[in-house]
Amino acid sequence: MRRVVITGIGIWSCLGTDKETVSAALREGRSGIGIDPQRIEYGYRSPLTGIVAKPELKGKLDRKQRMYLAEEGEYAYMATMEAFSQAGVDDAYLLNNEVGLIFGNDSSAKAVIESHEIAMAKKDTTLIGSAGIFQSMNSTVTMNLSTIFHLRGINLTISAACASGSHSIGLGALLIRDGLQDMVLCGGAQETNYLSMGSFDGISAFSTRIDEPTKASRPFDRDRDGLVPSGGAAALVLEDYDHAVARGAKIIAEVCGYGFSSNGENHISQPSEEGCARAMTRALNEAGLKAEDIDYVNAHATSTVQGDMFEALALKRMFGATHTPISSTKSMTGHECWMAGASEIVYSILMMQGGFIAPNINFENPDEFSEGLNIINKTTEKELNIVLSNSFGFGGTNSALIIKKL
Repeated sequence: MRRVVITGIGIWSCLGTDKETVSAALREGRSGIGIDPQRIEYGYRSPLTGIVAKPELKGKLDRKQRMYLAEEGEYAYMATMEAFSQAGVDDAYLLNNEVGLIFGNDSSAKAVIESHEIAMAKKDTTLIGSAGIFQSMNSTVTMNLSTIFHLRGINLTISAACASGSHSIGLGALLIRDGLQDMVLCGGAQETNYLSMGSFDGISAFSTRIDEPTKASRPFDRDRDGLVPSGGAAALVLEDYDHAVARGAKIIAEVCGYGFSSNGENHISQPSEEGCARAMTRALNEAGLKAEDIDYVNAHATSTVQGDMFEALALKRMFGATHTPISSTKSMTGHECWMAGASEIVYSILMMQGGFIAPNINFENPDEFSEGLNIINKTTEKELNIVLSNSFGFGGTNSALIIKKL
């Protein structure tokens, strides 16, 4: 089998809109959480969210290209530009080579709701316009990016809840290993507008620590009261090792393990210790590694009682004996949902490059499940050579990725 390496990364998140800014935020333990006034006006019980800058696309894309992009597509475009730039992939390369595309995205709510409002108000569906079609489909990110960048390989959207971005990288790696693609752009994207998260707010999933926004996301902490939604986009250029060497690309890291599982539980939102452990075990087995080989685990932990509990149990089973350092970057970013599995690989790579572990901020009091785990709550200088990153989603979909520094 061929080796799969990463030659470019791009990030657009509440921590910053380029790799350098995001790396500094991770090292400093700086939260990107704030309050969205539109959510208060709309009737949210919690207006907390990751504050993500809106890209300025005039001068970068023509009018029609801008018109067809949903919010998450705008973020994905910016992350992709950064990833391709680092990988040394320009327009000439894209026009003369086959490049695949797999992105995680599991909703595009704003375009759907706005199209409905136009039709209801005007009683005329012709006024919705073509942009409503191309923005509202789950595949909005991949259909737009493939057109903008002239990508002619695999063109696929992964809709797997909060594991979408992680699965996109795992599946991209499988295609390259099997010789079906030489290069695949992978990633995840998540809209952050107030229309996208009302249903989650309605089931009391979100923290209401409104007086202290930056302390609201508290993965593994006894006093957490819910997650904080967030978003943006992350992009990674994956390619065959020999292909990267032949074109003189600088190799950042290797994707050496991908594990997956489904919980098969009776309730659609029920997490599973067994499901989490099976995904991690599969990733370790594919990589030919043991638990003691892992230098750091970037946990999925979203700051919910049940989710954190079951992951903590699985982590104790897998890494309790090795006392492996663990943190959840969601303590700073909030839960980036469909992009999280991809962004957390980018965050892990930035930590690898900087030689540090980003802190699980707001972890002050362990509960009975997180107690005993080596959860890092302050920035720790450490050489990271092999990292495991977890992503779990509604419906019991689980993904674990292992990356190695090269």
